[in-house]
Amino acid sequence: MIDPSAKIDPTAKIAGSVTVGKGTIVKEHVIIEGDVVIGEDCVIEPFCVLRGPTKIGNRNHIYQFCSIGEGCQDLKYKNEPTTLEIGDDNVIREHCTMHRGTIQGNSNTKVGSHNLFMVNVHVAHDCIIGDNCIFANNATLAGHVVIGDYVIFGGLSAIHQFGRVGAHAFIAGMAALNMDVPPYVMAAGHYAKAHGINRVGLLRRGFTEEQVNAIRRAYMVIYHKHNTIEQAVEQLEEMARTQDCIVPLVEFLKQSGRGIVR
Repeated sequence: MIDPSAKIDPTAKIAGSVTVGKGTIVKEHVIIEGDVVIGEDCVIEPFCVLRGPTKIGNRNHIYQFCSIGEGCQDLKYKNEPTTLEIGDDNVIREHCTMHRGTIQGNSNTKVGSHNLFMVNVHVAHDCIIGDNCIFANNATLAGHVVIGDYVIFGGLSAIHQFGRVGAHAFIAGMAALNMDVPPYVMAAGHYAKAHGINRVGLLRRGFTEEQVNAIRRAYMVIYHKHNTIEQAVEQLEEMARTQDCIVPLVEFLKQSGRGIVR
């Protein structure tokens, strides 16, 4: 169903069970195929290809030449009806690619809200991305990657399959991640190593000096006290009794399957 207030350019090609919400603009030579739902007040710039099953929320701006909801590049993928879900208020710049999930994974690739994907970012199958993230040009996420809220990826950075990056982490340009990056941590290099906490970002987002100092002490426990992960978790659990900001670190370390950057 196409809302009467939506503006669809005559050169756009729409086939299948497509829903276009109120006030959405679909520009020249866009192709939309399959079970695709586009919310309200979105803008789809020229020459984009959207394939379903894909659900796109409200007020998303998808720039020209993007491929959204295509089947993934996993060799096990046999065109099963897996999905892509995108939240609200995202900006997806030119040449970005976002693939649907696999039945071996979540069967769903999920992108949150208020994210910025700069030119040529790739989001592979079964990724889960939080809210308020920034991915600079050519950042690449392999399959099954999980990204927390307020994460920043520098240009040309990449992360290995099944990698995880915690909330408020900062990944430097051209970093190559083969291990998990805990919340609040800055990582850089090939392969990436930890380089302190994202102090500037935390203060910009309203963390207090007391909280930032607590996070810095937690970083010392993990990286400078020669602790095993188990020993670090035990000490951080004690710190978390009085500082809620330490709780995400504890939970992340407990769930890390690949190990963390060092």
